[in-house]
Amino acid sequence: MAYPRDMSIADAIKQYGLPKTHRVHWSKARKDDVVRAVRDRAISFAEARHRYLLSRSEFAQWEREYIAAGREAVGDGARMEDA
Repeated sequence: MAYPRDMSIADAIKQYGLPKTHRVHWSKARKDDVVRAVRDRAISFAEARHRYLLSRSEFAQWEREYIAAGREAVGDGARMEDA
């Protein structure tokens, strides 16, 4: 489990504004929210893959776009490879 013991996956989803399922329009903002949640370790990469039916390559593309847009915060070290 990637999220703190005192935070449930439901709490992490609410905190990061993540969709509950994969059945949504994947806007740039939603993709960024998922990437940020994984990088902040609010949810695990495995949880994101399972919940949103993501392939490794799809998430990697979202992550590259997130970084290219300058959204990577200082000290933001969690990456897909860490999962």
